[in-house]
Amino acid sequence: MNAPRYTTTAIALHWLMALLLTALFGVGLYMHDLPVSPWKLKIYSWHKWAGVSAFLLVLARMAWRRAHRPPALPRNMTNALRLAAHAGHGLLYLLMIAIPLTGWLMSSAKGFPTVYFGVLPLPDLVDKNKGLGELLQQVHQLLNFLLAAVVAAHVGAAAKHHLVDKDGVLLRMLPSRSR
Repeated sequence: MNAPRYTTTAIALHWLMALLLTALFGVGLYMHDLPVSPWKLKIYSWHKWAGVSAFLLVLARMAWRRAHRPPALPRNMTNALRLAAHAGHGLLYLLMIAIPLTGWLMSSAKGFPTVYFGVLPLPDLVDKNKGLGELLQQVHQLLNFLLAAVVAAHVGAAAKHHLVDKDGVLLRMLPSRSR
């Protein structure tokens, strides 16, 4: 099936975000229980840099998507499935914005500045507040696990489109060599 494809830029941004978010989630799990050490501080800095990069990439991705409409969903999808697809994508974007913001807020509240790539200090978004920092840490963690669940549903839906519906939806987001 020769379904309409996403643009090369949209495909690249999609897969770059997928790799970056997977790495951020894995590193977040790894670093959480590390004992305080120079290594832990280095990992936290890298995690923050990657989080800021993910935030900037999702803004670029949203701008690209606004200027370049995605291909239409298959005509044979029910209205309920169309609504679920749009809601799922909306939730993915919301979480890709909320997670780095809660991380930045958490760092600010805990009194740990975010210095992008060790060069560009980002302003603190809130004053130092231990209780708020701990609450934001819980929110940040909860949102990450929610993102993992939504991503799992997204992957499941893509697999269903490919293996059951055979409608080309997955193929239009794969790099052209993979088609």
